[in-house]
Amino acid sequence: MTVRVAVAAVTFNRHKELSVLLDAINAQSAAVDTICLVDSGTDPAREVAARHTNVDYVRSEANLGGAGGFALAALKAVASGAKWVWMMDDDAEPADPECLATLLREAEARDLEAVVPLVVAPGHPDRLSFFFRLDGKVTHDRAELEKVGFLPNDGHFFNGALIRSDVFFKVGLPDMRLFIRGDEVDFTIRLRKAGIRFGTVTTTAITHPHAFSETKHVFGARWHVIVPDSAFKRYYYYRNRGYLIRRYFRVKSLVADVGGYLGYFAQRRDLKGLLAWASSFSKGLRAKGFARLEDQKF
Repeated sequence: MTVRVAVAAVTFNRHKELSVLLDAINAQSAAVDTICLVDSGTDPAREVAARHTNVDYVRSEANLGGAGGFALAALKAVASGAKWVWMMDDDAEPADPECLATLLREAEARDLEAVVPLVVAPGHPDRLSFFFRLDGKVTHDRAELEKVGFLPNDGHFFNGALIRSDVFFKVGLPDMRLFIRGDEVDFTIRLRKAGIRFGTVTTTAITHPHAFSETKHVFGARWHVIVPDSAFKRYYYYRNRGYLIRRYFRVKSLVADVGGYLGYFAQRRDLKGLLAWASSFSKGLRAKGFARLEDQKF
């Protein structure tokens, strides 16, 4: 019996990338039943979506961010009756036509409720777009992950993650309050707390733009901070880090962030950067600053 799979995808003003993604999804050896696409862009992608008969296009006049877009897309995908939901950002692309089939096979073989592929940098298939921590050290080396074979209870959501529909009934949808940056961390924490069986397999991959430059080492290879490349992204990342520390009482993360960012900005004598981090981070710790995009101040 064919397993029904629905894609939950979000897009924002990336018509070219979206076209590549939709073509790649429908070229998979394992068929996708429905592609639930949420479009919050200022330049609607209706024409791109219309090229594929299995796209369920949802136009959002409000910018829901990645978190809100994934929440709406995932809900649509679950409502379609699919057994599995394949989460996909518009600038991602399955690395080969067997990606989905491999994820389905691994999920069945390992009795997983969610399975995540490796995420590699476009044009650099040997480099991971987002780091993993092995033996306490950060690595972007794909070969190092492939030696491990399978990483239980770890993965980078929502880029290519394949999730059983019933998981959303157990842990809920992505939290739209987080807008961007941190929604995937929150979702992963909820999976762990609910005892959901998931992990990353190293036998398949998707491509997605990397974030190499954001990882800043402070006190050697074992201590680093993330510094996004724009004020917009930095605000949401810092605020959401603070909020997640508060929500889940993450003491180790609090110590790591306070020590790491103080060290990072002090080393660079960047008082402006330190104050911006402190303002955003403290908002998150106080659970403040959540509102519609146009009402948020940063």
